[in-house]
Amino acid sequence: MVDILHRVGIQSSSGAVYRAIATSEGVAGWWTVDAEGDGGAGGTLRFRFGELGFCDMKVLEADPGKRVLWQVTDGPREWIGTTVAWDLEQEDGDTVVLFKHQGWKEPVEFMHHCSTKWAVFLLSLKSLLETGKGSPYPDDVKIDNWN
Repeated sequence: MVDILHRVGIQSSSGAVYRAIATSEGVAGWWTVDAEGDGGAGGTLRFRFGELGFCDMKVLEADPGKRVLWQVTDGPREWIGTTVAWDLEQEDGDTVVLFKHQGWKEPVEFMHHCSTKWAVFLLSLKSLLETGKGSPYPDDVKIDNWN
């Protein structure tokens, strides 16, 4: 199994970062404008990306200000069964996000694409919290003909 790993520091409280990750309203500000569902533990979040596709996440953990853990239940074949973890740590007044998209069966080309796109969206999250404006789909940075 292989994982996508990223780290980003955000000039914001861990509570604000948590709300941006753990609620559909928050996610709509940095990942995709078409986000809905229940971000509490046991809930399901649904994310849509127009003609590009969708993914549904079961919320396995929701620990305010500290951790969010999703399991992909539907979406791209390579994603199903993987988990997406967000661990939050306070560091000198900032919040450090340790991101993991874990459990990929093999490092296929789509994983390379997703790693770059996760970085793009993590920077969108940072921008949302530091400036008030993120770049969620469909206004995200396009990196290739997949998106």
